[in-house]
Amino acid sequence: TWPSYRVPVILPQSTLNLDKPRFDAETKLEVVSPCGPECHKSSPLPTYEEVKDYLSYETLYANGSLTETEVGIYILNNGGEGSRGKSRTKRQIYGYDSRFSIFGKDFLLNYPFSTSVKLSTGCTGTLVAEKHVLTAAHCIHDGKSYVKGAQKLRVGFLRPKLKDGSKGANISSSAMPEKMKFQWIRVKRTHVPKGWIKGNANDIGMDYDYALLELKKPHKRKFMKIGVSPPARHLPGGRIHFSGYDNDRPGNLVYRFCDVKDETYDLLYQQCDAQPGASGSGVYVRMWKRQNHKWERKIIGIFSGHQWVDMNGTPQDFNVAVRITPLKYAQICYWIKGNYLDCREG
Repeated sequence: TWPSYRVPVILPQSTLNLDKPRFDAETKLEVVSPCGPECHKSSPLPTYEEVKDYLSYETLYANGSLTETEVGIYILNNGGEGSRGKSRTKRQIYGYDSRFSIFGKDFLLNYPFSTSVKLSTGCTGTLVAEKHVLTAAHCIHDGKSYVKGAQKLRVGFLRPKLKDGSKGANISSSAMPEKMKFQWIRVKRTHVPKGWIKGNANDIGMDYDYALLELKKPHKRKFMKIGVSPPARHLPGGRIHFSGYDNDRPGNLVYRFCDVKDETYDLLYQQCDAQPGASGSGVYVRMWKRQNHKWERKIIGIFSGHQWVDMNGTPQDFNVAVRITPLKYAQICYWIKGNYLDCREG
């Protein structure tokens, strides 16, 4: 069952104009960090002032202008915790665990696969509102500078190719069965939290590897809501799912699911098979929504990428996803809705 969380309120306090960025960073599709689960667990908790600083954000506009917004964090005491209930759900047993290329427009154009989109910088994103796409911050900004393609960022939607095959066929038909093509929509503005820009992936930065893109026009597809990430033990079967455009299978949408191996407050560690290009994918689970009496999928994290971790002298590799904590939920929800009243429950 989806737990109820009391979500804090994050509100802009002041916005100032920054110099136009240079867009000179190379896009890195993988973030490699030596700080593993134990390292993250042992790092001191940030202070209130530090969290406020990390959740302040930069907004990049299509015309190249850039602003920085400082935020305030408030805890409202009205409304209870909501009933947690028992979170025992019947486990579904799968035969094996691997990546599946999703073929055929019947699958690709249907929910939840239809919520996965491709970024022109090479990453994946997920539709989370009528005009908004959630992705990884490193797809747009390397921690120091915006990447080369960030100013003219576009989002690609897989669509069936028209019969004559000539309109906008910018991908070789041999790479894609069922004659699919990408239709691209320009991005109007991009939000990146300062926790990513100030830090870098070896430090606190990995905790803030997420960004929200606002499209110039609505995409008219069903989207997936975001939710606060429950503890791994509350996930159905301890599993997560995500679909992305892994770059070893060009033009294919690749779906996978796997068990969560470890977690910190901000990160989920798992060993899902994934290649660069899948970073930025929305990590989701399907749980029972008691209020609506129905099953509901929600995005609870953003796939960040690959991590080599030195575990007592032996290197071990994990794939890392950034968890949507109550604070991040409040921030991303505010970016989407523009008011905090619609963001009170995760």
